[in-house]
Amino acid sequence: MSSVQRQSSSGSDGSATVDEKKRKRMLSNRESARRSRMKKQKQIDDLTTEITRLEMSNNQVRQTVDARERSYNEIESANNVLRAQAMELTDRLQSLNSVLHIFEEVSGFSVDIPEMHDPLLKPWQRPYPSQPIPASSSMFFI
Repeated sequence: MSSVQRQSSSGSDGSATVDEKKRKRMLSNRESARRSRMKKQKQIDDLTTEITRLEMSNNQVRQTVDARERSYNEIESANNVLRAQAMELTDRLQSLNSVLHIFEEVSGFSVDIPEMHDPLLKPWQRPYPSQPIPASSSMFFI
């Protein structure tokens, strides 16, 4: 074999080796790209699942807040009614005490008129013997 033939055969072997390396690199790149796409798809799926979970949680919180707000509004309305009734009863009691004072002055009889406390000024002080107020935990939670 001549030296030219040896070079060309080794050159073609070198070319085949380069082609084989190129082919392996392409396959490796394709596999890497496939793994990358799968990883990205998994991330998207995980984020989509997280979005769904957070939306459901947000809806539950929103429903709880709405229910508590409705409950608060109902209680506030009932408190307003009770305040109005307390003011009306206080006015009635003042009127009755005035009548008793007039009766005392006109008749000369001594009438024991209890001191009247304003429940709206100091609601924590009870002018009358306290009575237990029945309550249950279900009043506070929905």
